[in-house]
Amino acid sequence: MEHQMKIIARIHTDFPTKFGIPRQSGIVDALRASIVFEPEFRNPDALRGLDGFSHIWLIWQFSEGIRETWSPTVRPPRLGGNTRMGVFATRSPFRPNPIGLSSVRLAGIDLHTPDGPVLYVSGADLMDGTPIYDIKPYLPYADSHPEASEGFAHPVRDAALHVNIPAEWLDKIPMERQEALRGVLAHDPRPSYQNDPTRIYGMAFAGLEIKFRVDGDTLTVCGVCAQT
Repeated sequence: MEHQMKIIARIHTDFPTKFGIPRQSGIVDALRASIVFEPEFRNPDALRGLDGFSHIWLIWQFSEGIRETWSPTVRPPRLGGNTRMGVFATRSPFRPNPIGLSSVRLAGIDLHTPDGPVLYVSGADLMDGTPIYDIKPYLPYADSHPEASEGFAHPVRDAALHVNIPAEWLDKIPMERQEALRGVLAHDPRPSYQNDPTRIYGMAFAGLEIKFRVDGDTLTVCGVCAQT
């Protein structure tokens, strides 16, 4: 049996590609994004009461992870890319249905823009243009479980890297984006199985190409230029 789902909105973020996007929502609160509704859903009444909530759930499509077939096991990058786990024990984008779930902070609502009502959120882990299927309020009394166990994710929880951005490159990054970029880099965008201190990585962020290398627990930015 198949069911069709309507795209109600799309999110606009600083990430035009998957590389560099935080691996979970809420990790980098300084990341800002906007949610613009599709014409059919640009009705302010649909948002009545939402401003009373500090956080919301986004249900969305892994638009870059759609495959014709699915596998019961996947290889989580944070386990080195070689260990297989059941797909339903992971948050891999390669699923029977490519659906993602993210909890984000609701930073603001503007009901009157040229594009209709727009939501502004913080801490999103989505690529620019990602389709949104639904939005629901986050309810602390029901959705928060401080006693929950973390399974295999606990031993691989990352310690933050020290981020070094020399002044010559920091000056090329808009001030309002610097905190967010530091947060993204501190959580190490690289695949966990890559650990070459001489390798230079490139990450697209907010219209810029950010070049960096990692040596031990220090990440150093070594280039910033406009994205072509």
